[in-house]
Amino acid sequence: MEKRKIDYTLYLCTDRGLMSSPSLEEAVAEAVLGGAGVVQLREKDIDAREFYELAVRIKKITAAHGVPLIINDRIDIALAVDADGVHIGQRDIPAKQVRKMIGADKILGVSAATLEEALKAVEDGADYLGIGAMYVTGTKEDARLVTMEELKRIRAAVPVPIVVIGGINLQTLEHFKGTGIDGLAVVSAVMAASDVQAAARELIKRWTVAEGRSAE
Repeated sequence: MEKRKIDYTLYLCTDRGLMSSPSLEEAVAEAVLGGAGVVQLREKDIDAREFYELAVRIKKITAAHGVPLIINDRIDIALAVDADGVHIGQRDIPAKQVRKMIGADKILGVSAATLEEALKAVEDGADYLGIGAMYVTGTKEDARLVTMEELKRIRAAVPVPIVVIGGINLQTLEHFKGTGIDGLAVVSAVMAASDVQAAARELIKRWTVAEGRSAE
């Protein structure tokens, strides 16, 4: 998958504890049909075997739609299922080492909350950055909050795509108009929706309108 062609507009992070759908597979399929351009499989309370088997099933769905599958934290799982990439946080194995492990072709995403972290991540091989948490969110209660000023500083300093995460929904996305970010990383705004596909479509529509692009 060509890294340059990835659409980060709506970046879905999974959470089985929040989903309204009968299965994660159904939730992901509906989100992708609704326009999600990236899917990150993020499952904290799961053993390695179950994570692997789930990743295999999810990859079949994302691959069928040409959407990259990113595995959160678990480099071993990402390599085992030949996922498109991996996403790491500041407490995980350093990005420089992860890049050596996964090779040049796979996508490497890194979470950052400060300009210093963002610059270091890019220097060490990050293909995109997840900046946040922008707002308090129940999905990650220990997350550090990032100010809008810091986000703008990061955007001005790094050349790679940026997605914002943490409390991103229909009400808060308007605040990012004109910031130059590449997309919205969402969890509950899509996973917990009664109609996942419709929720994904509406987020994309609202964002494209806010950015002054065509909503078609």
